[in-house]
Amino acid sequence: MVNDDLDLTKQLYIVMLTIRRFEEAAIAQYRLGNIRGYLHPYIGEEAVAAGVISALDQQDFIVSTHRGHGHAIAKGHDIRLMMAELFGKDTGYCHGLGGSMHVSSIGLGNLGANGIVGGGIPIAAGAALGFKMRGETRVVACFFSDGAANNGVFHETLNMAAIYELPVIFILENNQYAVSTPVSSAIRIDRLANRAGSYGMPGVQVDGNDCLAVHSSMVELVQRARSGSGPSLLECVTYRGGGHHVNDPGLYMPEDDIARWRSRDPITLIKTKLLESGVPQANLDEIESNVSQAIEGAVEFALQSPSPSPSEFLASLDPI
Repeated sequence: MVNDDLDLTKQLYIVMLTIRRFEEAAIAQYRLGNIRGYLHPYIGEEAVAAGVISALDQQDFIVSTHRGHGHAIAKGHDIRLMMAELFGKDTGYCHGLGGSMHVSSIGLGNLGANGIVGGGIPIAAGAALGFKMRGETRVVACFFSDGAANNGVFHETLNMAAIYELPVIFILENNQYAVSTPVSSAIRIDRLANRAGSYGMPGVQVDGNDCLAVHSSMVELVQRARSGSGPSLLECVTYRGGGHHVNDPGLYMPEDDIARWRSRDPITLIKTKLLESGVPQANLDEIESNVSQAIEGAVEFALQSPSPSPSEFLASLDPI
């Protein structure tokens, strides 16, 4: 690798490892009762968020999903404020009122996670329309799942985005399951990216466990959108690292499938590339140590943070 490529790979590794360790810590804190409600880990899909968002500029926006911690971390969110939000603390991004499925930060270009499957797709198109109407060169990356690709809003929005040549890239995270329904039982085509052709936009399928491949494909699609050539669909084929949420044991997931996908764990793949490029194991150990310390600090920050006051909570319930 040339130096620029090596620097990018190192940065992607740090982002992916941070996502993995954050999720592992969140699961542990959930088990301790410090995080309540639903928790949908992003384990196994880290290469998608890292690869996609590394191709964006700081000014660009993302729209996330209920499995959105990885998207937020890759977009530069402070993991202390992230963890505090999951804990329901006042120091979180939404003052503890959003929780795991509703992390957002307009200042960081994150229009928000969404508890409604496919709910972010039209939001992304609306933001992209606003950019175009104002003559801005910003783009939107919209994350959603294979399950959302069967929702009517997916088809309606892609059609409209194509008609108006909106600067949006639709990121289909094909993690093989819509809750417990395998994609093979719900969709009769092998390449979900092929649906893009029905709306007159490019559709690209990429190995969603290879962050460099995701990044490379995304760079081209971002350039296309930024130049005014319109939307595109990027299907990232990956695998969910467990059940739908933290309390789902995923017993419907075949053990041989799990073993096959775990043999291609995205973090193992990028770590291997770094080692093969001559990065010493000691350097990777140092990165691991730094990430672990940062995660421990985030948990401690959340534990020590205050909860929202009753008056603040009640005020959030007032109708707009």
